[in-house]
Amino acid sequence: METKSKAETFIGFSIRAGKCRFGAGTIETLKRAKLIICCETAAENSRQKAAKLARRFNCPLYITQGVTLENLAHKENAKILAITDARLSKAVADNAGGVLVRISMEM
Repeated sequence: METKSKAETFIGFSIRAGKCRFGAGTIETLKRAKLIICCETAAENSRQKAAKLARRFNCPLYITQGVTLENLAHKENAKILAITDARLSKAVADNAGGVLVRISMEM
């Protein structure tokens, strides 16, 4: 049995707590987001949209590395995820090593 990374565990907590949203359209309707995660398999247009949303919300943007967002979130066709809780987003960011890579906003 494969063990989960801490980042994956905290993403699971945020899903169960109802503190995250999937999809660019849904994320655009939010008033605030604390962290945005984009899948490494997402199209270039989706990555640009994720970067635009991260700039709008002034929050960090992470790209998955070596694993898809579908596997991290256990949700089919998930390409962009936003975490709305400050504590959970900090926990994911602090434990992102190996699974998530932070992207600079100079896109």
